[in-house]
Amino acid sequence: MTADWSPLDRELQMWQQQGLHLPLWWRDDDATEPSEALGRLDAMARQFDLPVHLAVIPKSAAPSLVDAVGASAHLLPVVHGWAHKNHAPKDQKKAEFGASRPVEDALSEAEAGLTQLREMFGDALLPLFVPPWNRVSADLLPWMAGAGFGAISTYGPRKTRLAAPGLEQVNTHVDPIDWHGSRSLLSLDGLVARITDQLADRREGRSDRLEPFGLLTHHLAHDTAIWGFCETLIDKLLSGPARPWHYDARIPHT
Repeated sequence: MTADWSPLDRELQMWQQQGLHLPLWWRDDDATEPSEALGRLDAMARQFDLPVHLAVIPKSAAPSLVDAVGASAHLLPVVHGWAHKNHAPKDQKKAEFGASRPVEDALSEAEAGLTQLREMFGDALLPLFVPPWNRVSADLLPWMAGAGFGAISTYGPRKTRLAAPGLEQVNTHVDPIDWHGSRSLLSLDGLVARITDQLADRREGRSDRLEPFGLLTHHLAHDTAIWGFCETLIDKLLSGPARPWHYDARIPHT
């Protein structure tokens, strides 16, 4: 069966007809070392000239990853928690930096992650914090800017531009993996419908049009269908109203 992208095509056409632009960014989680999949990720980023914010797990990061990132103009390392370890009680959703932990413990590990990756990547590291499983305690947020972070990224349309004073919220919005089922590509019709609805909400003022629209991937979990979806989606967005965006801690984003 041929995939039906026409609802998204029509929405993108309306954006262009109205002279609107969509800042597009890409985040990929769980990096620890070079791999064939990481090479494919880099190649796709290079193909579209769209940087990938590579969320690196500090405790597990291999020195060889530094060379792989250094050899690429499109892999931008960011901080992915500390150890990607679940601290939530069994009856709650997984979280490394959730409300069940004392703020002091969580903040200490967030700072350790930033320090570890700064030592590895130097100035190439962006001070953007990605909590594993996209969950973070609200009590931790006011402390993050003081710890050296300029932004935090979770999942879903942001409610406000700042998660806390000095801490920008830049979320992701599309995750194509069926984590609770096949672990392959989610229903394409469902994905297209959700993306179309999110873009319509932005265009019509129901959500923040200025927030960069984020694609979330996990290169180590991709199969052929997921890679193909990502390639088609990025191509459609960039051929339409989307413009590549990357986080720059020096520039306040409105």
